[in-house]
Amino acid sequence: MSLARSIVVVTGMSGAGRSTAIHTLEDLGYFCIDNLPTPLIAQAVALCTGDGGHPRIGIGMDVRVRAFLDEADDEIARLKSRGEPFTVIFIDADDSVLVRRYSESRRPHPLSLELPEADLPTMIRAERERLVDLRARADRVVDTSPLNVHEFRRLMVEVFAGAGAPRMSTRIVSFGFRHGIPIEADLMFDVRYLPNPHFVPELRPRPGTDPAVAAYVVDRPESAELLDELERLLVPLLPRYAREGKVVLTVAIGCTGGRHRSVALAEALARRIGARGAPGDVIVSHRDLERGG
Repeated sequence: MSLARSIVVVTGMSGAGRSTAIHTLEDLGYFCIDNLPTPLIAQAVALCTGDGGHPRIGIGMDVRVRAFLDEADDEIARLKSRGEPFTVIFIDADDSVLVRRYSESRRPHPLSLELPEADLPTMIRAERERLVDLRARADRVVDTSPLNVHEFRRLMVEVFAGAGAPRMSTRIVSFGFRHGIPIEADLMFDVRYLPNPHFVPELRPRPGTDPAVAAYVVDRPESAELLDELERLLVPLLPRYAREGKVVLTVAIGCTGGRHRSVALAEALARRIGARGAPGDVIVSHRDLERGG
């Protein structure tokens, strides 16, 4: 399915969640450019959406564009008048919330160099005054004051995912605890309690992808019980992770060396999850399959 064309300008108050919005758009398949000078917006849109380009563009714009703010309103109006599928979203929050967020993050406000003598509330008021025209131009204003970062991200996914957006992939990776745990794992399961083909002479040199080894591991009651439980856990969870905007969910299955039990069970679990209609692709990888021992 081809991606629907969409151009989204993300602007708003510093500290309100503009960076989170840009990152979420990137995860949804948008090509994002942050703090682009206003005179270059039309050129960037033309280059990105032309032949062989990208149909989904995200443009970040905040008070740091400074001298170009006065031109931003006119430039957005011109692009909209050409019939471009243009959406302007303004991310806002109460001044008291912005002060608290800056205090917690200890990051300087973008106007701190320009207004070195001003306190934080003064800089926030100055920024709000500069962005008043962009706020008026916005198609949607989102107040993130009552939202945490996960709730705001979920809102962005609901609004901008659209038809043809990339769907979450589920990656099932086998590994050996002997070689360290995969740091990218979201969920991890230890299967070292199952009988080990390593101690069966005729199976020891074969990998977990070998039918005989797979049968030895999977075709026993405790393995069937484990796979049933994992299926019952994951099938309802995967769509919920996808709704949160997760791009890749990594499920790690570990045994001692990562060559037999975890490999066979990762393959079996991937088949089950795929057959139950997991959102997006189900990908299997065997991190330690080629390692010895």
